[in-house]
Amino acid sequence: MQADDARYLKRKYKGGSLDVHPTEKALVVQYEVEATILGEMGDPMLGERKECQKIIRLKSLNSNTDIASLARKVVEECRLISPSRLPEVEQLLFYLQNRKKSAEKKEKKQIKPRDLTPFEGIELDEEANINSIEDYVELLYEDIPEKIRGATLILHLARNPDNLEELLQNETALGALARVLREDWKQSVDLATTIIYVFFCFSSFSQFHGLITHYKIGALSMSIIEHELKRYDLWQDELQKKKKADIDDPDNQNLKKEYEKALKKYHGLLTKQEQLLRVALYLLLNLSEDTRTELKMRNKNIVHLLVKTLDRDSEELLVLVVSFLKKLSIFLENKNDMAEIDTVEKLAKLVPCEHEDLLNVTLRLLLNLSFDTGLRSKMVQADLLPKLTSLLGDEVQRQIAMCILYHISMDDRFKSMFAYTDCIPQGAMLTTLDHFSPGLDLCPLPFPPRSLPGPLLSPQVMKMLFDSGEERIDAELISFCINLAANKRNAQIICEGNGLKMLMKRALKIKDPLMMKMIRNISQHDGPSKNLFIDYVGDLAAQIGLKEEEEFVIECLGTLSNLTIPDLDWELLLKEYNLVPYLKDHLKPGSAEDDLILEVVIMIGTVSMDDSCAVMLAKSGIIPALIELLNAQQEDDEFVCQIVYVFYQMVFHQATRDVIIKETQAPAYLIDLMHDKNAEIRKVCDNTLDIIAEYDVEWGKKIQSEKFRWHNSQWLEMVENRQMDEAEPFMYGDDGEPFLQNGDILERPDLFYSADGIIPADGAISPEFFTDFQNGDLLGPQGFPSSSLTDGYGQMGVTPARPVTAYGFRPDEQFYYGYTASR
Repeated sequence: MQADDARYLKRKYKGGSLDVHPTEKALVVQYEVEATILGEMGDPMLGERKECQKIIRLKSLNSNTDIASLARKVVEECRLISPSRLPEVEQLLFYLQNRKKSAEKKEKKQIKPRDLTPFEGIELDEEANINSIEDYVELLYEDIPEKIRGATLILHLARNPDNLEELLQNETALGALARVLREDWKQSVDLATTIIYVFFCFSSFSQFHGLITHYKIGALSMSIIEHELKRYDLWQDELQKKKKADIDDPDNQNLKKEYEKALKKYHGLLTKQEQLLRVALYLLLNLSEDTRTELKMRNKNIVHLLVKTLDRDSEELLVLVVSFLKKLSIFLENKNDMAEIDTVEKLAKLVPCEHEDLLNVTLRLLLNLSFDTGLRSKMVQADLLPKLTSLLGDEVQRQIAMCILYHISMDDRFKSMFAYTDCIPQGAMLTTLDHFSPGLDLCPLPFPPRSLPGPLLSPQVMKMLFDSGEERIDAELISFCINLAANKRNAQIICEGNGLKMLMKRALKIKDPLMMKMIRNISQHDGPSKNLFIDYVGDLAAQIGLKEEEEFVIECLGTLSNLTIPDLDWELLLKEYNLVPYLKDHLKPGSAEDDLILEVVIMIGTVSMDDSCAVMLAKSGIIPALIELLNAQQEDDEFVCQIVYVFYQMVFHQATRDVIIKETQAPAYLIDLMHDKNAEIRKVCDNTLDIIAEYDVEWGKKIQSEKFRWHNSQWLEMVENRQMDEAEPFMYGDDGEPFLQNGDILERPDLFYSADGIIPADGAISPEFFTDFQNGDLLGPQGFPSSSLTDGYGQMGVTPARPVTAYGFRPDEQFYYGYTASR
């Protein structure tokens, strides 16, 4: 197109989205400008579109402003906003008027890599011009001062994103910058800082990362960082020597002046070095967007370099370093590198701190690391527990601190240590301990806290728990409380005063299953805290018959099942709330979710401890229902273990024992389960069968025979195999009959083991001997039981308490709330 042909320029504005400014009291209008050059005849010859934005600042906006009037004024004065959008403008203005100042302040304080603040030495007395780029490149071939000046002028151009595309095309300039950095970075910190800053400007945009990789600026930056950290150590050593010399000879003024001069020089060098470290680390942080590049950094020991930098005092540098570590910590290999060095100990020094951003990013890093058991232990040893507890009062940091505390509370070793913090009410810790002193079982701490607080009057967690109104409690908070309640010491402190009463009242009011889970954990501890539940058994039983949420009913059943209190009249409770039909109906396979059916079985096991209750349950036909459930759930160890425990409880009582032994096939099922692979099931089966064998001779013989067969199975199998392998004459007796038939082993008492001389080799004593022994009719030498009939430690079997689970731990001991590590 010839210039003479162009006659007219036409602009067209098209309105776009409308939104509030993230930090200021202003509206942001996005719009599009379409410029068209028209020819002499009015036909378009050249056109271009550009997206723009306009910021409408509202300095007069305050709490007393008339929103409707202001909205009309904005629409009238800004042609980019259509009058039809007046309601939208009013809504945005209303949001701005009510936006919290704290949120604005936080947004303003956020540090973005692209907003790296200028440092001392890049100010110029002239304005850089993109058209003079060749002149600036020529300066890079001069001495150090001219190189610094040329690099600074190019930096001023690079800080404007609009110039980056043009600079990218100038391979001469970028190649010269990379060469000067590679050759002269040791000669001038200012020169190295300025050139790396130029490449940092490119690193702020992902599409330019290939350019930085091409010139190998990332690897060079890591070498520079490593070198500077070594220089820092040398400066420290040198300064310490001068300081020591000054202390040793205080009267020597020359030494004093020399130390003061060295200190002043050190601070000057430190300032420049930290500027270099900041810009170099920001560059690497931007490049680490690519996980392959991040892996290369890890191979060059980036984690150790960053952790070493945590010793610095510059808050801006520390924010950057901790942010970088947080990003790296989401990968297992990097986390393991951090675990090998004193990362947690150095981070603990930053908690708490006055710099809000630094504190926040430090807590986020600690949260990522707290997924590791070993690092959680280091956090406790670094005295972070009371520090994190104190942050629960900080509205900004509360949630992250709570998540870290929750992770720590998952470890049984540290649950008791929360009693020494202000997490739970303990305004009078000594009073609490005195109150619970009779039979108080306080578990020892894994290691003593460094500094236990004095009188703690701030019940942080409990206050947060009760301040949440009728809404569901935050998952992090209630999960943390559930874990705390799993510890006996914490549970007793929580119950102090009206603690349990308030918890029960709130749980029953809002029907919160997680709060009821917390109460269930409290109920599992023996001692005074369990006796407090007597006042609430009626309330809990009332929830079972109602059509409540299934999860809530499960926790109510679990709480009642934990109440093994002698003074509790279970018979009256079952009759008053008509619970027996409910329990029987929910034993049918498929009648409800497995979790609810399991809790019903556990509840029956607890109730069966009472003689009259066991009879009531037996008459209702619960025992056949249990056997049917056992058949249906025989692959589920949890069900099997708890059902067998119900049988164990019932065989203690005469009425139910006769029903189980004479009217059901329960003993046969127990014999089959006697050699189950699960240790808990075997233990409960053995004890149940021992009681059955004591009261029923016929079943006793069957049980003893099966035990003998199992105990000697390997030896008997070896004998059978040996007979089969021997020559044919040896397989038959003199009368031509087979020497041993399959199943005849037990008819050969001469094959029995000799139990410490009790059974002679001639087989004069049969297996029934052991039954007599179990009934107490026989004793070993000196009147003591024979060692062959005791366990491996010479102890007779001890009757176990109710199995906590089929795997030897409580499912409600800790509550896991899932969330991922933060990037």
